Amino acid sequence: MITLYKNSYEGKIEIPASKSQTIRALLIAYFAHSKSIIRHPLISDDTKAAINAIKALGARVSFNGDLSICYVDSENTTFSDDEITIDCLNSGTTLYLLLSTSASLGIPITLTGDSQLQARPALPLTNALRDLGCIASGDTPPVTIEGPIKGGSTSIECRTSQYLSSLLLGAPLAKGDCVIDCPILFEKPYVKMTLNWLDKQNIEYKISDNLEHVEVKGNQKYHGFDEYISGDFSSASFFFALGALSRRAVTVKGLDRNDVQGDKAVLDILSKMGCEVSWNENEVTVIGPDYLKGGAFDLNNIPDALPILSIVASASREEVSFTNVANARIKETDRIAAMCQILKEMGVSVIEKPDGMVIKGNGSIKSGLYKGYKDHRIIMSLAIASSICDESITIDDESAASVTFPTFFNLFNELRS
Repeated sequence: MITLYKNSYEGKIEIPASKSQTIRALLIAYFAHSKSIIRHPLISDDTKAAINAIKALGARVSFNGDLSICYVDSENTTFSDDEITIDCLNSGTTLYLLLSTSASLGIPITLTGDSQLQARPALPLTNALRDLGCIASGDTPPVTIEGPIKGGSTSIECRTSQYLSSLLLGAPLAKGDCVIDCPILFEKPYVKMTLNWLDKQNIEYKISDNLEHVEVKGNQKYHGFDEYISGDFSSASFFFALGALSRRAVTVKGLDRNDVQGDKAVLDILSKMGCEVSWNENEVTVIGPDYLKGGAFDLNNIPDALPILSIVASASREEVSFTNVANARIKETDRIAAMCQILKEMGVSVIEKPDGMVIKGNGSIKSGLYKGYKDHRIIMSLAIASSICDESITIDDESAASVTFPTFFNLFNELRS
């Protein structure tokens, strides 16, 4: 439990590395069956799940003294068992992306996790892998996969982009070519992130402009690499929001403006709501206006931003609607339902919709004890909400913030003015 009192915030911080990029780097490093160097990796509960996973598969992982460089050696890996069970903890990214790639190992691999992860759907992905020649079982974790991926064609509704990213990472290791159709595809920027890694690895594929039809050549290989991981826009969004709410300059360093991360779009939304957003090389500064504007925003590409943007919206006296983000319901918790409940308790007018919410704020929120739902993004959003509360916000359990952002509260406190 933690209590945060209303304060003003301003200043400059450096954001940790991208979780999504770090996990992709770790998995590709393993399946390269070579030696790789990952510079500036994120060290958090989610990335530790990925590290533990590749260690369970025989990789040797080490770090330099300040943990700023990760060395992965996956040459000559061996297994101690004919069947391996891997605990992905709370990391959906590790679970989904590993499900397809691990099929290339030719032994049964069972992936499981904590109670939240075990509630997340896997059936669309296991069905697709069966179409491509694998033996797969499990509607939700634990799920078991046994390859190889033989090749062929499949159609999959990707209400989370991680299904397609998983298949894209696994398909190059297939025995034959794979054709993947996605009649529904959410969170497209994360697919572009995966494609960027395939491009760096010189993987051969063809993909439609809308990303919904992919052809991947089989019998390809990943190669060892030396890559730097840029800052995480998803984590940075909490401090972008803090600048928006505090009406003082909050600057976030360590970001690559050209990175394909989708949550960069949070800056566009805040700008439309009246914030001043300015870039200077690898840092961005956000200053909130006297009055935040309303608007209607499609969050399909950035569902992880829903919790923090709903807090920003509560400070606007105009109506704000978030639409086309039903995929937020299948994260660590149902984030639409959870945030609507929280906002109601805060005294904010909110209408829950099947695919989003409509918010009419009043400029401030009620102090009180709030449930974080053991969801790192909700917990961090509640912390940011303390900047506009009557007096204080108490969060029932803040520990889950370490899933992606273990230094969050330290950085938050550094900005207190």
